[in-house]
Amino acid sequence: MSFVHLHVHTHYSLLDGFSKIKKLVKRTKELGMPAVAISDHGNMFGVIEFYQAAKAMGVKPVIGMEGYISPRGMHEKDAQFDKRSSHILLLAENQTGYQNLLKIASASQLEGFYYHPRVDKEFLGQHSEGIIASSACMKGEIPTAILQRGVESAVPLLDWYFEIFGRDRFFLELQRHDIPDLEQINQKLIEVGKRYDARFIATNDVHYVDKEDATYQDILLAVQTGALLKDPNRMRMNGETYYLRSPQEMAGLFDFCPSSISNTLEIAERCTVDLDPSGYHLPLFEVPDGETAQSFLRKLCEKGLHKRYESRENDTDVLERYEHELKIIHEMGFDAYFLIVWDLCRYAREHNIWYEARGSAAGSLIGYVLGITLVEPQYQNPTRCN
Repeated sequence: MSFVHLHVHTHYSLLDGFSKIKKLVKRTKELGMPAVAISDHGNMFGVIEFYQAAKAMGVKPVIGMEGYISPRGMHEKDAQFDKRSSHILLLAENQTGYQNLLKIASASQLEGFYYHPRVDKEFLGQHSEGIIASSACMKGEIPTAILQRGVESAVPLLDWYFEIFGRDRFFLELQRHDIPDLEQINQKLIEVGKRYDARFIATNDVHYVDKEDATYQDILLAVQTGALLKDPNRMRMNGETYYLRSPQEMAGLFDFCPSSISNTLEIAERCTVDLDPSGYHLPLFEVPDGETAQSFLRKLCEKGLHKRYESRENDTDVLERYEHELKIIHEMGFDAYFLIVWDLCRYAREHNIWYEARGSAAGSLIGYVLGITLVEPQYQNPTRCN
């Protein structure tokens, strides 16, 4: 028996999460869980750090985010109607889902931000491919509707989510914390879920790794809300249960719905995203029509060679090193890289911005003829160029 935490806030859920990534992954491993998710509030800032730490520890990383859905269009920003938004848990099932998560995160910050980084249902629907979603915590749209207006109010909402994600990619989320309303929400979710033959997941809304960390997370909330710790009316979490519970604890808490435990393992197995670096990722450098990066680089170098060496441009030593370096640059796939650096240096010169090159390329003849460096290299022995 095991379990995977799919609803986890790291310290990148600013002033809300207190889960340090390395500690989180280490504890996951200690508890015998094969995977763990990251689902920070409205951002994916910690994804790469999390991915690398999990892979290094032999724990499968599940990449996700807890998003915010605006009550109206994401560009509507009226305090009377748009201040409150709903939560939704989003997990990348594959590379397409990961790319869509990035688009959702970016749009929510750059276009939909109003109190929180938000997207609307239209945008979510357009970018739902490759994403597994759930109804989220008490602040999710479906739990809120059940609590405020009764179970029937959740029916049209479920219709929409199942239409967008399908029954294999939308789950009803069950949680158990020291909040009386949660028990009612769980009962109603199971009741309405039976109508749809819906599937469930158990989560713990993790905000810190160890139970003892609850005090520090509480301080973060006080800072976030600008409240004093001694203020009895300030916002705070109910109890000290938002830690990385063990699989045994989770199984005991959700024995009324065993599939909600096993489904977390299934989702973790399905969610496979590869963020390992592969090769060089250079910006696209546009060259003139009819040119390639290689041919355009050579053309620029020919002009620079004539300008720098004038009467010596046809000297054997110069030409041998010149051709040798161009060959090495092309074989390493660095034609575009040298064009990019050339363009930056050209712009700096034209705008009287001081610049200087560093590294091994600064000692190259090609760097010299391109104007990347002002220091003429020793070109007598081309075989010594690395």
